[in-house]
Amino acid sequence: MSIYIHIPFCNNICTYCDFCKLIYNKKYISKYLDNLEKEIKERYKGEIIKTIYIGGGTPTSLDEEELTALLKIIKLFNLCDNYEFTVEGNIDSITNTKLEIMQEYGVNRISLGVESFNDNIIKFLGRKHTRKEVFTKVNLVKKFFTNINIDLIYAVSDDINIVENDINDFLKLNIPHISVYSLIIEDNTFLKVQGFKNISEDIDYEMYKYIEKKLESKGYIHYEISNYAQKGYESKHNLVYWNNDNYYGFGLSSTSYLNNIRRVNTRNLHAYLNGFYFYYEEEEDINIRMENEIMLGLRKIEGINLKVFRDRYNINLEEVYDIEFLLKEGYLLKDDNYLKIAKKYLYVSNEIIVKIFN
Repeated sequence: MSIYIHIPFCNNICTYCDFCKLIYNKKYISKYLDNLEKEIKERYKGEIIKTIYIGGGTPTSLDEEELTALLKIIKLFNLCDNYEFTVEGNIDSITNTKLEIMQEYGVNRISLGVESFNDNIIKFLGRKHTRKEVFTKVNLVKKFFTNINIDLIYAVSDDINIVENDINDFLKLNIPHISVYSLIIEDNTFLKVQGFKNISEDIDYEMYKYIEKKLESKGYIHYEISNYAQKGYESKHNLVYWNNDNYYGFGLSSTSYLNNIRRVNTRNLHAYLNGFYFYYEEEEDINIRMENEIMLGLRKIEGINLKVFRDRYNINLEEVYDIEFLLKEGYLLKDDNYLKIAKKYLYVSNEIIVKIFN
């Protein structure tokens, strides 16, 4: 079993972000954490927990006392011996003392929102750090943790030199994991309101292939469409999602998936602070579950384990979906009881998945 906890507070709002977030306001924090603890006590059934992920928002926007209060709540969980415990942080709000607190309370993985090493791109995205500060803070984090991820965003500009420089700067840091996402212009974001447009797909694809080739040449394993890791540093928590396994979600806007029921919490802060955590839930029938298994599983480079699919749904995948054409044309491959998208077609994986369901 895994757990996601949402901390919605941020020191500033980035221009591209459509996550559930709000500007840090100290008057809400204590009551939010009190309700988070109440929600956990109401819903958590004592299962053994293998992974915890605290995201946001920006968990490190909390001050030292608030961060300590948050991490004390984790003592409610029954953790296994080799658990993975990730906290997201931003470069501008990481401090030596906060890292000490996280280490003391059992955090063993840090995910840093860097997004770019280019000062102009950083400013455009609404981040509050500089390239120089990235190197300073990452080297500080490395004094406390070895399991570190950096998030990067590419395709903000059509200048591929920026992407090349970002990846080279990442490699200088010698950290074991990177998540690389093409910029998506989401509704209700500053960039969308300002009419910003995405770059051409051809240039986006060129950047994607450059990133893949460069990171693999340096020993990083491309294990999911947007994720690369040195051996043994794959994100155990994110693999729970991609494997369509069970997890709890606690906090504002979080999602849980338990025993075929998908539950979504409210995005309304005042409702949450008054103890109304729940928004809606839906029991997923076998068809929805199988579709999710395919959409999520084919994000992984190794693909879908056909034996696991058979055991879960008591039917072979090919008895449900006609994939003969996609196999014949080389879009899909079978490899050692796994079904996966051929590597050269990963960039258009969504189009291939649509064909499976048609």
